[in-house]
Amino acid sequence: MVEQPQYNLLHRKRVEQEYARLYEDIGLGLTTWSPLASGLLSGKYRKGIPPGSRGALETYAFLREGLTDPTKNAVVGKLESVAKELDCTLAQLALAWCVRNPRVSTVITGATRVEQINENMKALDVVAKLTPEVMTRIDSLVGAHAS
Repeated sequence: MVEQPQYNLLHRKRVEQEYARLYEDIGLGLTTWSPLASGLLSGKYRKGIPPGSRGALETYAFLREGLTDPTKNAVVGKLESVAKELDCTLAQLALAWCVRNPRVSTVITGATRVEQINENMKALDVVAKLTPEVMTRIDSLVGAHAS
């Protein structure tokens, strides 16, 4: 049995709390989506909506408020120091964080360009760097901003 929930550093409650019993009770596995929170966790929206980005498209206008949320972008700014220490991008950190969850079987990255796919796959090298200490630090930075 598999479920396909949204899961990322800022959207965690369903995967980590609501489904907790189901992993052992029925062997639920997860194919997750939006690991970069529609691009927010890549850091590209910290200074507004860049031209040509998903957030700039009229069909995604409903995302703009969340993508430019100052509080969420401040959290992304704090996560940047962790990414630098691990020698990776913010996107790679966010993807590796999702992959590290033993309940996650697959992460749908939602890449739109070949370059993004190549960069995203480098997140697999970051997973081993996410020690319990680093995970605790990430949790302290994200803190109450996760839902």
